[in-house]
Amino acid sequence: MSSTDPRGTAGRTGPATVPASIAEVLDAALAARPDAPAIEAVSGVWSYGELDDRARRAAGALWSLGVRPGHRVAAGLPNDLDIVAAFHGAQRIGAVWAGIGEALAPGEQQELYDLCDPTVVLAGPRCTLTGPNCVDPDRWARLVAEDEVAPRVEPDLDAPAGIAFTSGTSGRPKAVVHSQRNLLLPGAVLVATRSWGPDLRKGDSFPLTILNLMVLSTLLTAQAGGCAVVMNRRDVQGVAEWITTRRVTVWNGAPAQLYDLAARPELDLRSLQEVWSGGSDTPDALRRAFTEAHGLVPRVTYGLTEAPTVVAIDPAGREWRPGTSGRVLPHYDVAAYDDDGRRLPAGGLGELKLSGATTGPWAGAWTPALGYWERSGVRPLDPGPIPTGDVGTVDEDGWLTVLDRKKLVIIRGGANVYPLEVERVIATHPDVARVAVYAVPDDRLGQRVAAVVETAGPPLDPEALAELCRRELSPYKVPEIWSQLDALPVNAMGKVQRAALPELVAARRSARSAGS
Repeated sequence: MSSTDPRGTAGRTGPATVPASIAEVLDAALAARPDAPAIEAVSGVWSYGELDDRARRAAGALWSLGVRPGHRVAAGLPNDLDIVAAFHGAQRIGAVWAGIGEALAPGEQQELYDLCDPTVVLAGPRCTLTGPNCVDPDRWARLVAEDEVAPRVEPDLDAPAGIAFTSGTSGRPKAVVHSQRNLLLPGAVLVATRSWGPDLRKGDSFPLTILNLMVLSTLLTAQAGGCAVVMNRRDVQGVAEWITTRRVTVWNGAPAQLYDLAARPELDLRSLQEVWSGGSDTPDALRRAFTEAHGLVPRVTYGLTEAPTVVAIDPAGREWRPGTSGRVLPHYDVAAYDDDGRRLPAGGLGELKLSGATTGPWAGAWTPALGYWERSGVRPLDPGPIPTGDVGTVDEDGWLTVLDRKKLVIIRGGANVYPLEVERVIATHPDVARVAVYAVPDDRLGQRVAAVVETAGPPLDPEALAELCRRELSPYKVPEIWSQLDALPVNAMGKVQRAALPELVAARRSARSAGS
């Protein structure tokens, strides 16, 4: 990036310089502290010097497999050292990275494969994809050991660099395409605004096959000169062990994980300085329960695949506002818009839309995603602010509140019911672990309100839950149909897969009827 580009110059984008490319993201730490830990995972620890060497070897291995600039490299690898080295290696030769989650069903893995059409697939032990372009761990290890040298590829910061698959509530996933510029920017902003430095040890238990997690782990920690702690456990005991034994200072988890940790005040989380909650709604009651158990107030986040990653987050420290999802980060401009596309005043309720900041130290730093990957290439986004699909508000101070997903709104007899609003009330019950509110068809009203809960104890009384709702909500918002499941279906980010709920509830009722 040239020194005349305002998006990469300190003092113009903010108190930190955005690296010129992902190939150079390690350079500052390499110059200052090459032996400092860059990444820690279940297989061991790599210093910045070792990560740089492994990334160089990975680039050579991919080049020997025929990967060239613009080719897609898909990775179905576990959370460990290799996936980080492969990511850096792919970026150094101008390839486009796409993660395929190991936990996905075979059909889902194939769907993502077909969508991105990769030249090479790095297949881990749980990757079900097969074919001549699939490289198993043993072959990959041999290729890396051969130490082939890839030619230097001059990075195009605005060319496709990574594909992030949307998690959507239903339907086929979309493949959002991001440039290196936008993959680097979130780390630069978060490091600068939270004053992180080499002492940062950021732990992540979400799968690194999710592009946002690469952005929030190795690309972020490298810009602080800190260490990315890549966890291979998501259960409450495993997360606590990783935090304790690896001295994690910042940990990013799903609300369900925070719920489990809040129920275990005896766990030692003293190394933590920040706890993030994201991926789905974090009830205020959960914030208070976690604070009471462990002394830290969770920092709630709001993210968007098209951004990429974090759009709003609670400030560092203990400040938060009930019902909100943090403050909009300074490189973004987020506002609510009405159905005619008109921007609403601060505090107005409408669909939240995203654009780049035009004032302040980070003005002009952000550019929109390049578009959606299709077989014919990249289909650009529609011009104008990016619709989030969420209904909410942003106040004069930048605090963002999400009322619900626009397409999930239940229209009962002509009145709008926002599922998230109802879920937040139900979640205040101490025995509710997760809850999902959704619509069921109705001949008279069009739709009725249904709720399914996952409990942390014995079965709950639906009438007691309904009474809880009646105390806090208008009568038409109170669920009329109640169900209970042992576990709600969730994706890798902890979001409830709502499309599966009607079938699961019906199956549960059929099983009960058959057993009665």
